[in-house]
Amino acid sequence: MTLADARPEQTVTEQFSPATATIAIVTFNRSGLLSRLLESIERMDPKPGHVVIVDNASTDDTGDVVESFRERLGTQLVYRRMDTNTGGSGGFSEGMRVAYDLGSTWIWLMDDDVEVIPDGLAKMGKWAPRFRSIQGRRYDYDGSEFYWQYRIAEPLAIPIPFAPASFDASGFKEMNSGCFEGMFIHRDIVTEIGLPDPRFFIYWDDQMYGWLASRVTTSVIVDEFVLRRTREIRQWDMGIRHMNASSNAYRYYIMRNRAHIKRYYRSLGVYSPLLFGLGTALTFGKELIRLFFVERTVRGTSHLFRGLRDGRKIANDASWAPMPPLSAAAGR
Repeated sequence: MTLADARPEQTVTEQFSPATATIAIVTFNRSGLLSRLLESIERMDPKPGHVVIVDNASTDDTGDVVESFRERLGTQLVYRRMDTNTGGSGGFSEGMRVAYDLGSTWIWLMDDDVEVIPDGLAKMGKWAPRFRSIQGRRYDYDGSEFYWQYRIAEPLAIPIPFAPASFDASGFKEMNSGCFEGMFIHRDIVTEIGLPDPRFFIYWDDQMYGWLASRVTTSVIVDEFVLRRTREIRQWDMGIRHMNASSNAYRYYIMRNRAHIKRYYRSLGVYSPLLFGLGTALTFGKELIRLFFVERTVRGTSHLFRGLRDGRKIANDASWAPMPPLSAAAGR
């Protein structure tokens, strides 16, 4: 039986208790943004049982900022400072591990450049008895509705850019992706699919994790605004959609990490060389468009090619294996 065969259409779990939830935050050298997020958690009602902060070896005053909130946050704060910068992927993997080890029933993942709507946890908890992998909505920096590509074209392993943005009377839409800027996930799913893969470092890690979750449960995005982005990002306004500026590091990992996705697809028997290759070509083309029209430069293409080159090493690595289920890890 495959994971897809075991996937229930809908799951009813226990009633939601805010104290069983943990907010897991990943931060790196952005103490000002982190402070704003923690101030929003201070105003939350209800509050989660724990707040876990994973600090990716920041060199600013992040540690002091965290300690300044310990007594005033109104919930238990756990601070985990990494020895090195493990990227967003490593940070979220560690944050989820800490939250899981705390016994959390629900884990709410966040970057440091958002703030929580005061009743955000109550809004997410409203859906918790029904679903086990939930994504709320976000306001953008300017207060507009932030659109997130909640579905992927599975054979291509790329987001579907024009999936409908509106909701019907049900208040939710089924998704097969994920975003660590607000993913709300039940520990049973984490047990089954394991921790997020830290090898991605940045990019595609949350899409992959959300896709894995959608294979074992009904994953949804709900019509509830629960977060607000607090950092402005340069964008190209295409009318109905926007394309954000990027960086050379992102360009490299966008292409390199296609190889990790390929390995997961192969391990689950869903890999089509032709269609996946088309998805990689479309991704490359999108990054060229981002360079030319958002950042208005031709410099940076070398990082795309370097990512493809290093991805071939991952694709041919005989020691590569997917992240194990936590149930399997516990049994060893």
